[in-house]
Amino acid sequence: MSPLFWRLPHGIAAAAFGLLLSAAAAAPAAARPAPASFADLAARLLPSVVNISTTQRLDVPRSGAERAGPGSPNAPDSPFEEFFHNFFDHKGAQQDQPGAEPRSATSLGSGFIVDPAGYIVTNDHVIAGADEITVILHDGTDLKAKVVGRDPKTDIALLKVNTKEKLVPVTWGDSDAARVGDWVLAIGNPFGLGGTVTAGILSARQRDIDAGPYDDFLQTDAPINRGNSGGPMFNMDGQVIGINTAIYSPSGGSIGIGFAIPSALARTVVEELKNEPDHTVHRGWLGVRIQEVTGEVAESLGLAKAQGALVASVAKDGPAQRAGIRPGDVILAFNGKPVTDMRRLPRLVAETPVDRTVPVTVWRGRGERTLQVKIGRLKENAQQTASAAQRGKPDDAGIGTVKALGLTLSGLTADLRRKFSLAADAKGLVVIAVAPNSQAAAKDMRPGDVILEAAQEELQRPQQLMDKIAAARQSGRKSILLLVDRQGDLRFVPLRLDQG
Repeated sequence: MSPLFWRLPHGIAAAAFGLLLSAAAAAPAAARPAPASFADLAARLLPSVVNISTTQRLDVPRSGAERAGPGSPNAPDSPFEEFFHNFFDHKGAQQDQPGAEPRSATSLGSGFIVDPAGYIVTNDHVIAGADEITVILHDGTDLKAKVVGRDPKTDIALLKVNTKEKLVPVTWGDSDAARVGDWVLAIGNPFGLGGTVTAGILSARQRDIDAGPYDDFLQTDAPINRGNSGGPMFNMDGQVIGINTAIYSPSGGSIGIGFAIPSALARTVVEELKNEPDHTVHRGWLGVRIQEVTGEVAESLGLAKAQGALVASVAKDGPAQRAGIRPGDVILAFNGKPVTDMRRLPRLVAETPVDRTVPVTVWRGRGERTLQVKIGRLKENAQQTASAAQRGKPDDAGIGTVKALGLTLSGLTADLRRKFSLAADAKGLVVIAVAPNSQAAAKDMRPGDVILEAAQEELQRPQQLMDKIAAARQSGRKSILLLVDRQGDLRFVPLRLDQG
């Protein structure tokens, strides 16, 4: 028996089998049958898929026995190299004669035609660092390509070829309408073999593989390998619902876990790369710094479950601040779409057209409210964290120990400002000491941290925090939410209330 599978004890197995039979009798499955053949669909789609060959001149000499590979100076680095393979195929360096120093390296990937005028979509990592790009059509025609635009954050690139050949473009589909379990086709150039068709199902949605800030990958078990990178994923209507981008594999070969950029994201990026005068993507900007809503955070704010994105800070004069969004708000919905977790919000904002006004639903004061926000334009190099706001009254030198949290606190004094290098306009309570093995120590609070708020209200004296803790206990809450400033870096810290 494979070590990946285990047998249940006989009695448990029998009971489980009986439950399955009962469930099947009560609600029979209604799965659609598998297609008898994908041949007609594949024949129609293959002319729209291209092979891409790139050549990169080498600046660093290497011995003739060595080969270019992912992560080497001879090949573009993959943004997924540590845990994922980007599965575009790096070939050996070209040499003039045996033993000669290599002068260039080639890589192979895939792409697909989106416009009969010669526009072709692929992955950015397929063409990154390339000096020459060649597109090979399904009939074997070689065409030189130029880069129209690139978007490394979503790993999408748009190419252009000039030809009198009749090009057959794909049709975009709606990845949001695709369901887990739907059949899909992947077409590409695995290992440089040429147009290859594989089939599988959509295995999962909204996968985050830490490839970039807008991760929202589709997962498939359709066999895809090195060289498939940049190729299309089709639904059974022959529409592109994804761009095959990464695989998870210990060996570098397909094990049935592949990832594709959804068409809902890719189509918008491609249109901007094509149509914007500067051929760049203009993303929406909300002007907030966010963090995860954990179970402790949800409990302290009175949320029924952990959901949404907690606003840690807002950019001065940014769209969020102008609309009235505050630190401590939890964004539950953006433009009518639920924010199920923190990772979903950046993509929703980025996809929103600049200057459009959209509704944003926030949780504040144990209730929901909806604000109208006019979205700004994200500047890629802009600092998006907000500095600590000026708040409170003159310094209060009171010192207190909050045993329930394991903190010794003080109002700000000139000596403490100097000791911890705090800003002249800093306000709140400064942490003087943190008890070992306390809640605060477990959450990495340190001397010099400044507590600005507790339970979304400003603090000026240690007694105020003690009063907040007492009120939280009286209302039956098990934790309290602190807004902490560490040298300008704002974050919310939920601390459980010890009963000792």
